[in-house]
Amino acid sequence: MSFTRGDLLTRTRKLVKGLAIATPRWLKSMEAAPPVTFPLPEGKVKQITMPEDVYVKKFFQKHPDSLYHDAIKISGFDPPPARVFAWRVLELKEQGAGEEQAMAIADMEYRTEKKEKKNAYRRLKEISRAQGKRPPPNPYPSAIKEIQAEEKKFVRERFTNPKILDIVKKMKEDKLAMMQERKAAGFGGR
Repeated sequence: MSFTRGDLLTRTRKLVKGLAIATPRWLKSMEAAPPVTFPLPEGKVKQITMPEDVYVKKFFQKHPDSLYHDAIKISGFDPPPARVFAWRVLELKEQGAGEEQAMAIADMEYRTEKKEKKNAYRRLKEISRAQGKRPPPNPYPSAIKEIQAEEKKFVRERFTNPKILDIVKKMKEDKLAMMQERKAAGFGGR
């Protein structure tokens, strides 16, 4: 239908011209000052790329286990380790270091920082145990363990939730009935 094409002003003009609707009060003022039209993008919208994206990809190739640690935390202020690595490489390149050398230095800094964090937590656990207190939760947990901790309540729930227990009971009854039917039909070999 041709009257549905265009913006509000064009559509209203066509409907008024075709006597489909009465002339609205606002039509004359809108014709005097038509709304701004924005050009449509040509083809696909271009992907936004940052200068450090190349080094972020190289970081993930070198440290694939970091993909799970590098999740974007909306409420966090600390940038992900991959971005910090990439920014450090760009900074070293600006200072005159070669790309390979800058990547090696940034990688070394990343590894030492990671070791320092692990050692600090290990020392913190030793201190809390010596004081007879429970050790604090790991501030640098494995991402896989974090996911498992979130799923743990759902895994345990299957043993206590009455709805799930009813479903399991019904499935067992259905399986038993099916086995008896097969046995009665002469297909039960065991």
